[in-house]
Amino acid sequence: MRYALYFSPPKDDPLTGAASLWLGRDAFTGDTYPASEHETLSAAEQFELTADPRRYGFHATIKAPFSLAASVTERDLMAFAEEFAARTPAFEIPQLVLGQLGRFFALVPASLHQPLQDFAAKVVKSFEPFRATLSEVDVARRNPERLSDSQRANLQRWGYPYVMEDFGFHMTLSGQVPETRTETMKTILAERFAGFIGRPLSISGLAVFIEETRGAPFKVHSWLPLSGAKS
Repeated sequence: MRYALYFSPPKDDPLTGAASLWLGRDAFTGDTYPASEHETLSAAEQFELTADPRRYGFHATIKAPFSLAASVTERDLMAFAEEFAARTPAFEIPQLVLGQLGRFFALVPASLHQPLQDFAAKVVKSFEPFRATLSEVDVARRNPERLSDSQRANLQRWGYPYVMEDFGFHMTLSGQVPETRTETMKTILAERFAGFIGRPLSISGLAVFIEETRGAPFKVHSWLPLSGAKS
């Protein structure tokens, strides 16, 4: 069993619904959906290009998947998570945009938002006592030779390269898109998520996701509202 601390909008949020339909799976319910035909992208292509984010469920990684340390239990983790959420204020990202990160697409903040960076760092640090040390195999999976010095240091210290100054909030919408399909994917996503792009995003909760066995689909264990979040 692995656990992860992710941001996700609430279960019934319109963005959760739109992203679940696009990716083909709802991480809250486990419901799956067929890919849709587009004039410029077949259902089979959509299904293939969303395979990786479909397994993880719609989210933004805050603290990457980890096994529990031997000294703690799931009950300990959940008790701490509930208390953490209750004392951590909700806030907004001023504007969400469609971003291209390398060869994949994601919803990202329009610009660096320091409260978001601070929130992510606080989660990573606060939950560190619950994380088991990475195995050598897990470290190798991250290809540390390809990481920057700070990313390698993060991997050793926090179990994940992309934290602290290397953190970049992103809600993934595709896997690696071939260069020949980039413009097509960008156009389709801009249309599908037009109702959310250019608008604020409320960071109103912290989600605990679980992966029951390695390679299994991640699903939401609990969605915990942050302090002051609008119901």
